[in-house]
Amino acid sequence: MSQSPPPEYGPQHTPYDAIGGEEPVRALARAFYSYMDSNPDYAGLRALHAPRLEEVEETFFEFLSGWLGGPQLYVQKRGHPRLRMRHAPFPIDESMRDQWLACMAEAMDACGIEGEIRSFLDARFAHVADFMRNRN
Repeated sequence: MSQSPPPEYGPQHTPYDAIGGEEPVRALARAFYSYMDSNPDYAGLRALHAPRLEEVEETFFEFLSGWLGGPQLYVQKRGHPRLRMRHAPFPIDESMRDQWLACMAEAMDACGIEGEIRSFLDARFAHVADFMRNRN
């Protein structure tokens, strides 16, 4: 979240806009949790979640919406994301980080996110995922 968007993104053209707005961002959240739930490569990551994923998928969509420069749905409902604090109870090591990033890459592939916005998001997600690590 601390990384600023490149100059081509700003208040008039956000990453949220570059992806296509609400429906594509919702599709990205849906794809992420679908792959996490079905791909055995993400079993460790899946094990950190409740049996039902609908609520966390919606929460992730709300977070992504604001994080990408769209409507601040998460903040309006829950306040500041405080990502490290909210994830502190979960053991996030390099393996969990890498599973999360691979799952997100698969979701972005499925959603057709490519080009400059993909490069930007790959770097931004990698930065945040590494920041979330709380175990060696």
